[in-house]
Amino acid sequence: MLEIQEKFDISGYGEIKDRAGIKNLHVTEALNGEEVTGFIAYAYDSDRTFVYDYDDGGDIMLCDGLVRSVMFKSVLKGIETLEFALDDSEKYKNLIKLKFLAENENICGNLNSFMNGCENCKNNKGGDADCQ
Repeated sequence: MLEIQEKFDISGYGEIKDRAGIKNLHVTEALNGEEVTGFIAYAYDSDRTFVYDYDDGGDIMLCDGLVRSVMFKSVLKGIETLEFALDDSEKYKNLIKLKFLAENENICGNLNSFMNGCENCKNNKGGDADCQ
């Protein structure tokens, strides 16, 4: 069964930490049993969360789950902005497909409304036409 869990020991992710030039890197992993099938690396700032890298193994639904997990944790901390600072420009494609980002943008704002928008879709009997 797939689980998404924060990894409190970031061993194995030092390269991302060094590349981002930060000390407070957080990593959340997708686990299938003990096998890591994906991750997302991020850090909190006072007014936004920065995402520095992710790996979804080519699974767009896993990408969705990883990003939403960071969004949720950010909202719990009172942070309303998610900024993607990815080195690999190809990784933006799934974020745009999932409507986390607009074309040529790297910031997803108003996270609380974004998360609540999904609740509206679930209750919308006519489909997801009102989703962002």
